[in-house]
Amino acid sequence: MSPETPEAMPHIRSFVHRRSHMTQGQRQALETLSAKWGLDYEPHTLDFEKTFGRLAPTILEIGFGMGETTATIAQARPDENFLGLEVFNAGVGSLLGRIEDLALANIRIISHDAVEVLKHMIAPQSLAGVHIYFPDPWPKTRHHKRRLIQAEFVELLVSRLSAGAYMHCATDWEHYALQMLDVLQNNASLQNTADGFAPRPEQRPLTKFEARGLRLGHGVWDLVFVKR
Repeated sequence: MSPETPEAMPHIRSFVHRRSHMTQGQRQALETLSAKWGLDYEPHTLDFEKTFGRLAPTILEIGFGMGETTATIAQARPDENFLGLEVFNAGVGSLLGRIEDLALANIRIISHDAVEVLKHMIAPQSLAGVHIYFPDPWPKTRHHKRRLIQAEFVELLVSRLSAGAYMHCATDWEHYALQMLDVLQNNASLQNTADGFAPRPEQRPLTKFEARGLRLGHGVWDLVFVKR
Protein backbone atom coordinates (compact mmCIF):
# COMPACT_ATOMS: atom_id res chain seq x y z
CA MET A 1 0.00 0.00 0.00
CA SER A 2 1.49 3.31 -1.04
CA PRO A 3 1.98 6.05 1.56
CA GLU A 4 -0.49 8.28 -0.27
CA THR A 5 -3.48 6.06 0.46
CA PRO A 6 -5.83 7.19 3.26
CA GLU A 7 -5.24 3.99 5.23
CA ALA A 8 -1.50 4.71 5.39
CA MET A 9 -1.84 8.30 6.56
CA PRO A 10 -0.68 9.37 10.04
CA HIS A 11 -3.05 8.43 12.86
CA ILE A 12 -4.58 11.52 14.45
CA ARG A 13 -5.60 10.00 17.76
CA SER A 14 -8.05 12.66 18.88
CA PHE A 15 -10.35 10.02 20.31
CA VAL A 16 -9.18 7.70 23.06
CA HIS A 17 -11.28 5.59 25.38
CA ARG A 18 -12.20 7.70 28.39
CA ARG A 19 -14.05 6.89 31.57
CA SER A 20 -16.28 9.54 33.07
CA HIS A 21 -18.76 9.88 35.90
CA MET A 22 -21.96 8.03 35.12
CA THR A 23 -25.41 8.24 36.63
CA GLN A 24 -27.02 5.05 37.84
CA GLY A 25 -29.29 5.05 34.79
CA GLN A 26 -26.39 5.46 32.38
CA ARG A 27 -24.46 2.67 34.08
CA GLN A 28 -27.46 0.37 33.99
CA ALA A 29 -28.06 1.11 30.31
CA LEU A 30 -24.40 0.45 29.53
CA GLU A 31 -24.53 -2.89 31.33
CA THR A 32 -27.86 -4.10 29.98
CA LEU A 33 -28.19 -2.60 26.50
CA SER A 34 -24.66 -2.63 25.04
CA ALA A 35 -25.11 -6.12 23.65
CA LYS A 36 -28.36 -5.07 21.96
CA TRP A 37 -27.36 -1.78 20.35
CA GLY A 38 -23.58 -1.67 20.66
CA LEU A 39 -20.90 -3.10 18.39
CA ASP A 40 -17.43 -4.21 19.42
CA TYR A 41 -14.46 -2.81 17.56
CA GLU A 42 -13.10 -5.48 15.26
CA PRO A 43 -10.56 -4.94 12.46
CA HIS A 44 -12.83 -6.10 9.67
CA THR A 45 -15.40 -4.36 7.47
CA LEU A 46 -18.91 -3.95 8.80
CA ASP A 47 -21.76 -5.34 6.75
CA PHE A 48 -24.33 -2.57 7.16
CA GLU A 49 -27.22 -4.72 5.95
CA LYS A 50 -26.41 -7.37 8.53
CA THR A 51 -25.66 -4.83 11.25
CA PHE A 52 -28.96 -2.95 10.89
CA GLY A 53 -31.07 -5.77 9.52
CA ARG A 54 -31.92 -3.86 6.35
CA LEU A 55 -30.53 -1.98 3.37
CA ALA A 56 -30.68 1.78 3.97
CA PRO A 57 -28.41 4.83 3.68
CA THR A 58 -25.99 4.88 6.60
CA ILE A 59 -24.88 8.06 8.36
CA LEU A 60 -21.79 8.09 10.58
CA GLU A 61 -21.65 10.42 13.58
CA ILE A 62 -18.28 10.98 15.23
CA GLY A 63 -18.45 12.05 18.86
CA PHE A 64 -22.15 12.11 19.74
CA GLY A 65 -21.72 13.37 23.30
CA MET A 66 -24.76 12.49 25.40
CA GLY A 67 -26.70 11.40 22.31
CA GLU A 68 -29.56 13.90 22.45
CA THR A 69 -28.99 15.19 18.92
CA THR A 70 -28.31 11.71 17.56
CA ALA A 71 -31.57 10.32 18.92
CA THR A 72 -33.59 13.31 17.70
CA ILE A 73 -32.21 13.03 14.17
CA ALA A 74 -32.61 9.26 14.03
CA GLN A 75 -36.20 9.54 15.21
CA ALA A 76 -36.95 12.14 12.53
CA ARG A 77 -35.27 10.07 9.80
CA PRO A 78 -36.43 6.47 10.31
CA ASP A 79 -35.50 5.41 6.76
CA GLU A 80 -31.79 5.95 7.42
CA ASN A 81 -29.28 4.08 9.59
CA PHE A 82 -27.07 5.91 12.10
CA LEU A 83 -23.75 4.61 13.35
CA GLY A 84 -22.50 6.61 16.32
CA LEU A 85 -18.96 6.75 17.65
CA GLU A 86 -18.28 7.95 21.20
CA VAL A 87 -15.53 7.24 23.74
CA PHE A 88 -17.18 8.57 26.91
CA ASN A 89 -18.95 5.82 28.85
CA ALA A 90 -21.52 8.27 30.21
CA GLY A 91 -22.44 9.39 26.70
CA VAL A 92 -22.73 5.82 25.44
CA GLY A 93 -24.95 4.92 28.41
CA SER A 94 -27.07 8.01 27.83
CA LEU A 95 -27.69 7.23 24.16
CA LEU A 96 -28.39 3.57 24.89
CA GLY A 97 -31.11 4.69 27.27
CA ARG A 98 -32.56 7.07 24.69
CA ILE A 99 -32.59 4.33 22.04
CA GLU A 100 -34.55 2.06 24.34
CA ASP A 101 -36.94 4.74 25.60
CA LEU A 102 -37.75 5.95 22.08
CA ALA A 103 -37.77 2.45 20.53
CA LEU A 104 -35.22 3.47 17.92
CA ALA A 105 -34.06 0.53 15.81
CA ASN A 106 -31.89 2.56 13.41
CA ILE A 107 -28.92 3.39 15.70
CA ARG A 108 -25.82 1.35 16.50
CA ILE A 109 -22.91 2.45 18.69
CA ILE A 110 -19.17 1.78 18.63
CA SER A 111 -17.04 3.03 21.53
CA HIS A 112 -13.61 3.22 19.93
CA ASP A 113 -11.11 5.52 18.22
CA ALA A 114 -12.70 7.07 15.14
CA VAL A 115 -9.65 6.74 12.91
CA GLU A 116 -9.29 3.03 13.55
CA VAL A 117 -13.00 2.46 12.97
CA LEU A 118 -12.85 4.33 9.66
CA LYS A 119 -9.74 2.52 8.51
CA HIS A 120 -10.77 -0.99 9.44
CA MET A 121 -14.57 -1.18 9.80
CA ILE A 122 -16.05 1.20 7.20
CA ALA A 123 -15.88 0.15 3.57
CA PRO A 124 -14.79 2.69 0.94
CA GLN A 125 -17.65 4.67 -0.64
CA SER A 126 -20.22 3.17 1.75
CA LEU A 127 -21.47 6.15 3.78
CA ALA A 128 -24.32 8.45 2.80
CA GLY A 129 -23.25 11.14 5.24
CA VAL A 130 -21.09 12.12 8.20
CA HIS A 131 -21.96 14.27 11.22
CA ILE A 132 -19.22 15.85 13.34
CA TYR A 133 -20.85 18.17 15.83
CA PHE A 134 -18.82 20.21 18.31
CA PRO A 135 -15.62 18.15 18.33
CA ASP A 136 -12.98 18.91 20.95
CA PRO A 137 -11.53 22.29 19.85
CA TRP A 138 -8.17 21.83 21.58
CA PRO A 139 -8.00 25.62 22.02
CA LYS A 140 -4.35 25.91 23.06
CA THR A 141 -2.09 26.52 20.09
CA ARG A 142 0.28 23.71 21.03
CA HIS A 143 -2.66 21.30 20.96
CA HIS A 144 -4.06 22.27 17.54
CA LYS A 145 -2.32 19.25 16.01
CA ARG A 146 -4.73 17.08 18.01
CA ARG A 147 -7.80 18.51 16.32
CA LEU A 148 -9.74 15.93 14.38
CA ILE A 149 -10.48 18.00 11.28
CA GLN A 150 -7.16 18.01 9.49
CA ALA A 151 -6.34 17.26 5.86
CA GLU A 152 -5.20 13.67 6.44
CA PHE A 153 -8.28 12.72 8.43
CA VAL A 154 -10.64 14.37 5.97
CA GLU A 155 -9.00 12.48 3.10
CA LEU A 156 -9.66 9.22 4.93
CA LEU A 157 -13.22 10.26 5.67
CA VAL A 158 -13.90 11.28 2.07
CA SER A 159 -12.71 7.88 0.87
CA ARG A 160 -15.56 6.32 2.88
CA LEU A 161 -18.23 8.62 1.42
CA SER A 162 -20.26 7.59 -1.60
CA ALA A 163 -20.62 10.03 -4.49
CA GLY A 164 -23.07 12.76 -3.51
CA ALA A 165 -22.76 11.99 0.20
CA TYR A 166 -22.53 14.91 2.60
CA MET A 167 -20.27 15.97 5.47
CA HIS A 168 -21.80 18.22 8.13
CA CYS A 169 -19.58 19.77 10.79
CA ALA A 170 -20.43 22.29 13.49
CA THR A 171 -18.37 24.09 16.12
CA ASP A 172 -18.71 26.95 18.57
CA TRP A 173 -15.01 27.88 18.35
CA GLU A 174 -14.43 30.44 15.60
CA HIS A 175 -10.73 29.63 15.14
CA TYR A 176 -11.56 25.93 14.68
CA ALA A 177 -14.41 26.84 12.33
CA LEU A 178 -12.00 28.75 10.11
CA GLN A 179 -9.56 25.82 10.14
CA MET A 180 -12.38 23.42 9.23
CA LEU A 181 -13.45 25.65 6.35
CA ASP A 182 -9.90 25.86 5.04
CA VAL A 183 -9.32 22.11 5.27
CA LEU A 184 -12.63 21.14 3.66
CA GLN A 185 -12.37 23.71 0.87
CA ASN A 186 -8.91 22.47 -0.01
CA ASN A 187 -10.06 18.88 -0.49
CA ALA A 188 -10.58 18.46 -4.24
CA SER A 189 -13.27 15.80 -3.72
CA LEU A 190 -15.53 18.06 -1.66
CA GLN A 191 -17.81 20.89 -2.74
CA ASN A 192 -19.19 23.51 -0.36
CA THR A 193 -22.99 23.80 -0.39
CA ALA A 194 -22.76 27.40 0.81
CA ASP A 195 -20.66 30.46 0.25
CA GLY A 196 -18.45 29.88 3.26
CA PHE A 197 -20.34 28.81 6.38
CA ALA A 198 -23.83 27.35 6.05
CA PRO A 199 -26.99 28.26 7.96
CA ARG A 200 -27.81 25.61 10.56
CA PRO A 201 -29.69 22.91 8.63
CA GLU A 202 -33.05 21.95 10.09
CA GLN A 203 -31.78 18.39 10.41
CA ARG A 204 -29.44 19.47 13.23
CA PRO A 205 -31.63 20.32 16.23
CA LEU A 206 -30.70 23.14 18.55
CA THR A 207 -29.45 21.65 21.83
CA LYS A 208 -30.05 23.24 25.24
CA PHE A 209 -26.31 23.86 25.57
CA GLU A 210 -26.15 25.56 22.18
CA ALA A 211 -29.27 27.64 22.82
CA ARG A 212 -27.77 28.87 26.09
CA GLY A 213 -24.53 29.79 24.30
CA LEU A 214 -26.41 31.71 21.63
CA ARG A 215 -28.30 33.65 24.30
CA LEU A 216 -24.94 34.61 25.79
CA GLY A 217 -23.74 35.83 22.42
CA HIS A 218 -21.58 32.85 21.50
CA GLY A 219 -21.29 31.96 17.83
CA VAL A 220 -21.92 28.61 16.16
CA TRP A 221 -20.61 27.77 12.71
CA ASP A 222 -21.98 25.02 10.44
CA LEU A 223 -20.23 23.60 7.39
CA VAL A 224 -21.97 21.37 4.87
CA PHE A 225 -19.98 19.84 2.02
CA VAL A 226 -20.84 17.12 -0.49
CA LYS A 227 -18.60 14.64 -2.24
CA ARG A 228 -18.27 15.32 -5.93
